[in-house]
Amino acid sequence: MLKTILSRLFQTVVVVFLLVTFTFFAVRAIPGNPFASDKATSPEEQAALDAYYGLDKPLGVQYLKYWGNILTQGDFGDSLSMKGRKVSDMIAESFPVSVMLGLISLTMGVCLGIPLGIIAALNHNKSLDYFAMFIAMAGICVVAFVLGPIFQINIAKPLGWLNVAGWSRPSDIILPAITLSFGVAAYLARLTRGGMLDVLSQDYIRTARAKGVPPLKVITKHALRPALMPAITFLGPAFAAIITGSFVVENIFLVPGMGQHFVTGITSKDYNLVLALVLFYGILMGVANLLSDLALIFMDPKLRNA
Repeated sequence: MLKTILSRLFQTVVVVFLLVTFTFFAVRAIPGNPFASDKATSPEEQAALDAYYGLDKPLGVQYLKYWGNILTQGDFGDSLSMKGRKVSDMIAESFPVSVMLGLISLTMGVCLGIPLGIIAALNHNKSLDYFAMFIAMAGICVVAFVLGPIFQINIAKPLGWLNVAGWSRPSDIILPAITLSFGVAAYLARLTRGGMLDVLSQDYIRTARAKGVPPLKVITKHALRPALMPAITFLGPAFAAIITGSFVVENIFLVPGMGQHFVTGITSKDYNLVLALVLFYGILMGVANLLSDLALIFMDPKLRNA
C-alpha cells in the first residue's frame, strides 16, 4: 500500500512538472504581450515593464528563475494583468471557493448517480431502468455551458429567491453545483448500473439467493461493494472534470473562483497567473486520483498487497 502511495505521488510530481513546463513555453508562444492593452505605452515604458517583470531575459533564464522562486520562496510572482496584486493572494482568495463548489458538486453527483444506477440495475429492462438511463444520457449529452443558462432562465428567474448570477448569499451555490454535478451523476449512474448488473450475474450471488438470503442483504452485503468499484475508479477523474468544468460555470454564474482568473489570465496573457493556476489544478487532480486509488484499496483487500 505504501508503495502504491509513493508511486502515485511520484507520478503526480512528474505530471505537474511536465504540465507547468509545457504551459510556460506555450503561453509565451501566443502572439502579443501582456501589456498590449495599456494605453499609449511608449517603447521605453514597454522596455521598463519587461525589465521589471523579467520578461526581457531569455526564456531559459525566465524558466529557471520561475521554478527557483516557487521552490525557494513559494512565490508565484506578480499578476501582469492586475497591477499591484500578487498571484498567491489572488489564488488564496479564489481557491476555497472553487474547492467548495467542486466538493459540493461531487457530493451531489455521487448522491444522485450511484442510487440511480442501483435502481436501474435492480429494474433491468423495465421502465425505471429506461427512465434512469434516459436521465443519464441527457446528463452526458447536455454540456454545462448549455445547462447553466437553462437553469438561470427556467429556475432562478421564475423562483425569485435564487440569484441568476452572483455570489452574495449561501443559496447562490445551488445552481452552479447542480450544473456541475449533472454530468458526473450521469456517468456514475451508467458505471454503477453496469457494475451492479455484472455482479448480480455472478455465481456467488445466485448461491446467496438460493440459500434464502434476503434480497436487501444480498445487495448491501454481497453485491454493493464490488459493484461500486468502477464508480470509485471514476471519482478521481470526476473531480478533475468538475474543477476544469468550473471554468465555464464560474463565468456563467459569476462565481469568484479560480476559473474566472484562468479565463482572465489567458485573455490578457497573464503568464504568472496562468502558470500558478495550472500548477494548482494539476496538484488537485493528482490528489483526487490518489484518493480514488486509496478508496479502491480500502474497498478491495486484494489490492493492498499489489
